[in-house]
Amino acid sequence: MSDFFAGAAARPLDNTDTPAGVLEVVHEFETGPMPTGVSVSRTGRVFVNFPKWGDEVVSTVVELVDGEAIPYPDEAWNSPASDDDENALVSVQSIVVDPADRLWILDTGSPLFQPTKRGGPKLVCVDLATDTVVKTIVFEPDVSLPTTYLNDIRFDLRQGTGGVGYITDSSDQGENGIIVVDLDTGEAWRKLRDHPSTKAEGHDTFLPVVEGRVFAERSEDGQVKPVAMGADGIAISADGERLYYCPLASRHYYSVATADLLDRSRDDIEVIDEGDRGGASDGMETDAAGTLYFTNYEHNSVTRRLPNGEFQTLVHDPQLLWPDTMSVAEGYLYVTANQLHRQAKYQGGEDLRAYPYLLFRTPIDSGPVRLGRG
Repeated sequence: MSDFFAGAAARPLDNTDTPAGVLEVVHEFETGPMPTGVSVSRTGRVFVNFPKWGDEVVSTVVELVDGEAIPYPDEAWNSPASDDDENALVSVQSIVVDPADRLWILDTGSPLFQPTKRGGPKLVCVDLATDTVVKTIVFEPDVSLPTTYLNDIRFDLRQGTGGVGYITDSSDQGENGIIVVDLDTGEAWRKLRDHPSTKAEGHDTFLPVVEGRVFAERSEDGQVKPVAMGADGIAISADGERLYYCPLASRHYYSVATADLLDRSRDDIEVIDEGDRGGASDGMETDAAGTLYFTNYEHNSVTRRLPNGEFQTLVHDPQLLWPDTMSVAEGYLYVTANQLHRQAKYQGGEDLRAYPYLLFRTPIDSGPVRLGRG
């Protein structure tokens, strides 16, 4: 294995390649923890979250207001009594505004990727008109397993009485798959349980390279462990007929018919390997025109697949150090860049992250997918 992961001691590189596309800084995080998720409401409100991966996290969800990060929906919800507190946010990985302009908060219940207990993994809905929590869905242990890491979610409010959500389980230590949740009843079920398409590729076929160095966990004593995060990025087609997803440790992405995921009795689900996406991704997103977007952490870029199948680089910039999560608003695509690969666990114990972490946006000619717009 050592031959695969040989390389010089990690140091921040002098990135001098030429930027492409238009990239506007929305917010600079000069202090505090690294952000992952971002979502923008119909009225332009911007929300960001910070999972508890080792940095001190005062508030795991915030709203950016006049350049300040304000605890959201309030300080109480950001002050859990324990890792299984049903009435507070434990460690949030993703936040998404749905077609009805409500903010859904996906709580992993897993600080430092620890085993979860009932009450921690949950989905919390906030009414943006009143800034109050209106629904909490706690996942049962047979759906959110002790090893589950709830990563990201997409919505279709046309299904059933109150709509459904599709969630990726990106666990690097257990079963991967897609979780489907009925937003009205709170019932949830697992699909594609440990299907190969939801798993990380082995290091014999996949070696991600970031800033010129193979991306892998490196301990201070020189031990190397390939990254093993599974189904991570997720996007829903503009018509709601297909769900796209990708393991973090893979350059391939896949799709499945949403009807197959909604049918709880069906196990023989056809998964389509959509091919190589030109680099490994953390986040995925779609817009109302049917364009599919990928963050590309190997190439400091965001790429897109047009409805005709053509791939393009939307934006490339040395500042896009680990583009993580995206959010489509009217006329813009927002994306966080958090230097995830520079954490100490990937750099032999030396934390090479440097402030600021950044939130960008870039112009696009479309708006968000709104399946069942409120």
